[in-house]
Amino acid sequence: MPSLHQTIAADLRTEIATGHLKAGERLPSESRLARHYKVSTPTLRNALALLQAEGLIEKIHGKGNYVRGPLRRLTYTGGRLIPDTDLHVKTRTTNLRAHGDLIPLLKVPARTPLTEFLYLTHQGESPHSLTRVYIPRAPAPTKPTWHLSATEQSQDQISARLPTPEEASMLRISATLAVLSITRVSTDNTGRVMEAALLVLPSDRADALFTTHHTTEERETEG
Repeated sequence: MPSLHQTIAADLRTEIATGHLKAGERLPSESRLARHYKVSTPTLRNALALLQAEGLIEKIHGKGNYVRGPLRRLTYTGGRLIPDTDLHVKTRTTNLRAHGDLIPLLKVPARTPLTEFLYLTHQGESPHSLTRVYIPRAPAPTKPTWHLSATEQSQDQISARLPTPEEASMLRISATLAVLSITRVSTDNTGRVMEAALLVLPSDRADALFTTHHTTEERETEG
């Protein structure tokens, strides 16, 4: 038998599916919804958390819960996100020192000057994906080339995990929604790390595509 919060989530899910609650529309306040369903506020929040994990609603701090529109899916392939249209990016640049996991990732000594480029991609008013690019500041940093350059060697490591509290807050997603975590490291011909890009893509709007090209010798061996 479904629990109370599952029953409430099912009812709100139907309201969204049938168009009674439209994309971009603000839900009634949590206290009002709790009174409507005759449940406690924690029970009501558990129901909303289910819908947030499904990508049906998002909670905007200080404003309330809103119905999410259809999410544009992105495909990560060959170091690029496709398509990249109909999305806009907010950028923040910060100077910092190498610490923690950045030291082995960039192969630099501790406290090496770095520049962090933070990209928060939006679909309309909703955050869509998050990217951090780190570049050593010796010599002086240039604009990141992780999404443009084809002359450097690169290696991608992709894993699925839960978002950190900061990532969940910035992307307005549930802490229980898995994300694709992509670490892309670009090096020059000497093996020196030019930059490292850390992408966080919520799993409800992203796919990873891999294409394998076989040589003639490999086909003959397989045959």
